[in-house]
This record gives sequence, structure tokens and C-alpha cells, in this order.
Amino acid sequence: MRAGPSAEAELTTQALHGQTLAVYEERDGFAHARMAFDGYVGWVALDKLAPPASGPVRRVKALRSFAFSRPDLKSKPLKSMSLNSLVVHGQAEGRFVACETGGWMVADHLAAPDKVEDDPAAVALRFRGAPYLWGGKESLGLDCTGLTQMAFAACGVTLPRDSDMQFAWAGAEIGDWDRPGALQRSDIVFWKGHCGIMLDSETLLHANAHHMACEMEPLAGAIERIEVLYGRPIGARRIDVAADRGRRPVWLA
Repeated sequence: MRAGPSAEAELTTQALHGQTLAVYEERDGFAHARMAFDGYVGWVALDKLAPPASGPVRRVKALRSFAFSRPDLKSKPLKSMSLNSLVVHGQAEGRFVACETGGWMVADHLAAPDKVEDDPAAVALRFRGAPYLWGGKESLGLDCTGLTQMAFAACGVTLPRDSDMQFAWAGAEIGDWDRPGALQRSDIVFWKGHCGIMLDSETLLHANAHHMACEMEPLAGAIERIEVLYGRPIGARRIDVAADRGRRPVWLA
């Protein structure tokens, strides 16, 4: 999705395969639309849209997978699918299932939407080394909130897209976050315009423009480096995955 109806407009976020959008306006080959997943509004190329699919939906649980032209791993790959993409599957043949939008996917890379994970930090760690891309949220490129949003989505928790919204809404604020040992695995630390997920009480994983990648580093070192440009973190939040799983966010009401 882009900030305007042009292929040259800023990439603001990505609509993954199978996510539904409500179209408000069409202009110059683009649609002004709102994503059902997180309520984000932007412009998407009309030729990337298709009518809503019907049938049993499966969520892509692999970091990345392919839809092949035949139920054969040596056949031509038709398209790639990212973690949390949705597909409607049909007949099964061996270890493959047919997709309504075309191609065959490995069944082991798919799960029912309610079959989710429990450890957001473990999901986020799979993206380590993925290149930094403003507006991205897949292994080919993602930004800081794309990482946190996708990690929690794989665990059944919907977060807003932008860091200010995540900080305002996600979980509960950790008042003493900067006390030694206060942070826990999967806590999110926020700066003004940036965030990262904790792997333990001292190690941060974040998609960032310094490394131009999703990378882990000591939180103390990240704070020292980032403070020169953007100041210290504004806080941290802790999300109860079990409690927030499936809860409909207020901004989607």
C-alpha cells in the first residue's frame, strides 16, 4: 500500500496475499482502500486485487513458501507467500494442496487460522537478517513495526501498524522498564518513531536502518547509539498473548 495513487509514492505498508480490503475510490489504476486486518488505509494497484475467495482458509506459518505450478517441488514456482498470508485451499495430492488463486503449496507450511504460536520473540527471531524496508512486513524486507506486527499476528494478536499506535494500545505499559532485569522476553521497547522486541531482559531484536536489516544487539548499546539522533526510549509495553488473542482492537470496531 502506498501513500498516493502512484507506483512512485511512498510504501506505507503491505497487504499480504489473501488479506481483504474495502475499496473507497479508484484513480489512475490504483484503489484507495482500507485493510480489514489492521484498518490501515492507503493506495494499492488495482491489478493486484482479486474478488474475495471462498472456502476453507489456511494461514501460511512458514516464514516464506511457494505456490508451484504442479504438486511437485521441481515444478515452476508461480508465486511466493509470506508468513501470515492467507490461502483458500482445495484438493490435496500427496504433500501438496491446491490453492484457489492458483498453484500448489506444501501442506506443512499451512495451518488453520486458529492454530497460532505462543512466543512472539521466537517468531520475530526468524526474520533475523531480513533486509530493512520502510513499509515492509515480510522476509524480503520489513521495518520495525512490520516485525512486531507480524510476530504477534502469528500468535493470534493484532497490533496497529505504526509505532505510536502500538505504544498507545498494545498491552500494558511497563513503568520501570529501565530498571535492570525489568524487561522480559517479547516485551516491546519504543522510541519516538521506532520499536524493537526483547529476546530476554537485555537483548533487543529490531528491524533498523543502522544495520539495514533485522538484527539483535544489547539493548544498552542500541539506546546509546539511538539517543544521539532520536533521544531515549519513551517506554515499553508487555502484551499478554493469551488474554489479547482474538480480541478485536478498538480501532477496528
